Amino acid sequence: MALEIIGSGFGRTGTRSLKEALETLGYAPCHHMEDVFENPPQVAHWRAIAAGQPVDWKKIFAGYHAQIDWPGAHVWRETAATFPKAKVIHSVRPDDKWWASFSRTIAKLMTHYKNIPLPPHIHDMMVAAEKLIAEDTFAGHITDRDVALAAYHRREQEVRAAIPAARLLVFDVAQGWDPLCAFL
Repeated sequence: MALEIIGSGFGRTGTRSLKEALETLGYAPCHHMEDVFENPPQVAHWRAIAAGQPVDWKKIFAGYHAQIDWPGAHVWRETAATFPKAKVIHSVRPDDKWWASFSRTIAKLMTHYKNIPLPPHIHDMMVAAEKLIAEDTFAGHITDRDVALAAYHRREQEVRAAIPAARLLVFDVAQGWDPLCAFL
């Protein structure tokens, strides 16, 4: 089985709802950060990626029809190349809504996770996520609204520039089922 859907959008852009929608439409299972937290052996892959080690993308996403949300969204270029027939969905949300949600959840957790008693595999995943998300994506300024929004917009521009329009859907879950179903 190969990935059929690749998500390039940041967390807190409706990725949980999009995961559920894709699974309802037959693209199950759909890889999401929740899957990593629920599957401790997956953490080793993401730690290797964060350390810059080579990985087997087909092995990481074996058994999945789709991938949405971080950490997979961080490696959208690599997965788009590995799975050239996969469609790419770039999930978006209005800036203010995204920042309000992101700053209260992901940014807050990443800022404080070292002081929270977490299960070992979740702590290890947070270390990898700190590298991939806080450092690589937001240049270490995960709580700076302007830096975060600049990275958010830069990602969309990069995806639009790299992925042919016929293979790409820039999608706000508030648009509902019609654009998603038409694209798929």
